[in-house]
Amino acid sequence: MDFTPTEAQAGARDLAARIFGDLAGPDRLKAAGTGSDPELWQALCVAGLVGAVTDLGLLGLVLLLEEQGRTTAQVPYAASCVYGLLALTAHGSDTQRGALLPAVEDGSAVVAGALPAQGAVRASARGELTGTVPVVPWLRDATHVLVADADRGLWLVPLGPGTAVTPVELTAPWSAGRLTLDRAPAEPVGGPEAHADVLATARTAFAGLQAGVCAGSLARAVAHVGAREQFGRPLATRQAVQLRAADAHMDIEAIRVTAYEAAWRRDAGLPYATHALTAAWWASEAGHRVVHTGQHLHGGAGADLDHPVHRHFLWGRQLDAYLGCGTEVLQELGELIAHGE
Repeated sequence: MDFTPTEAQAGARDLAARIFGDLAGPDRLKAAGTGSDPELWQALCVAGLVGAVTDLGLLGLVLLLEEQGRTTAQVPYAASCVYGLLALTAHGSDTQRGALLPAVEDGSAVVAGALPAQGAVRASARGELTGTVPVVPWLRDATHVLVADADRGLWLVPLGPGTAVTPVELTAPWSAGRLTLDRAPAEPVGGPEAHADVLATARTAFAGLQAGVCAGSLARAVAHVGAREQFGRPLATRQAVQLRAADAHMDIEAIRVTAYEAAWRRDAGLPYATHALTAAWWASEAGHRVVHTGQHLHGGAGADLDHPVHRHFLWGRQLDAYLGCGTEVLQELGELIAHGE
């Protein structure tokens, strides 16, 4: 296996880093409150960094999401690319792809994901959905939502007749909402295998986002302990601080490499279900540790809710539980291994 980015992937990653660096600074994020940044989202779309994901593959998306995570930029990048571009490219019909993908690429359509299946949504024989999904990240930004029903079927639902969105605030500012469906018209997406594939893709992508969130948290902590002095010496010279930072670095590398492997295998057409769960476990367990370390190494400043490092803490804790916390995905991974899958 070779995780070396292609020239196109590396170029897109570098462009994303510049855009996020320019348009997702701490002051701008603070001004955005708990909502998304439409100017930043439009800049990403105009630069072609949304549409490019179709060609860059899941590994390319993971690289781009790492850059978003470093700044905790408030845009529905992962959601719209995973539940829109990649899901419809892999499992959508020609009609669905032709109608929606160009709009997702230019940012005029945003797709959120009501996954995994939780048994709360039922589909009728007429293709209408009824039920409630308590929390759907980025739902307030969405024009469409990919919904998993109780039987793990996937449905594409335009937000309109038969749907209602109630704002919900999460730990991280992800423009989430409660989705209520009352005989909402829906189109089926893919066959019986689509749910597992999209969920594995989402877990891999959000693990990449967690790698970036953790890397940004640790970078801020390293800068802080390098500049902060205690008893005439920088905090960074203390062995306990160095060891804590080193452990965090190794955790980040574990999140990153497992996400890269799962993404690479998907792009290569290889089985990757267990690899996606492994990446999700590291993103949950190690991500939890790293964002706590980042905040702890800031000392008293880390307790300030307005300090930029606190945003990384909030994002890290949200990603810790999204799409299954560590113990849940570990159980699922054990079951897959036990059944020889």
